Amino acid sequence: MSAGAVLPAIGMATALALPLGAALGWAATRLRPDTSSLAARIDALLPQTQCAQCRYPGCRPYAEAIARGEAEIDQCPPGGDATVRALADLLGREPRPVSPQFGAAATNMVAVVDESRCIGCALCLPACPVDAIVGAPRFMHTVIEAQCTGCGLCVPPCPVDCITMAAPSSTHAPRGRRAA
Repeated sequence: MSAGAVLPAIGMATALALPLGAALGWAATRLRPDTSSLAARIDALLPQTQCAQCRYPGCRPYAEAIARGEAEIDQCPPGGDATVRALADLLGREPRPVSPQFGAAATNMVAVVDESRCIGCALCLPACPVDAIVGAPRFMHTVIEAQCTGCGLCVPPCPVDCITMAAPSSTHAPRGRRAA
């Protein structure tokens, strides 16, 4: 092939490659790989406490980190060993106990306010990631058991130790928990 025939072919290939490359580059910045379906399935297995004990700001960011391979499956104390087993089954991994560096694995518990000792300080209200505690400053507080996920984040801020974790009083499990 002569040089006169090759140069126009190279020019035509370059003219096609530049806009196609730009379009692909633009699409790559706008369209991310679909890890969302795996993240959504992982998120569905998590207890939805939004407690951040896993070191992520909520269950969905933790699920996305697991889907990307950036987090382990044993970082969710509120979910306990049942959640780790479910995640291991989904991802084809070996189950292991919840890592103690993230807290003790939760059992089926809910927060209970001893209303006779509550001083209405309201420090427990912002600590609850699911707004299961109701009350107002200087008034007694109580826990909506059906909303409580059992994360225990409301216990440490209470200055009079009137909040304890106990078995649910009704027949339902805390919201977000999976039956083991």
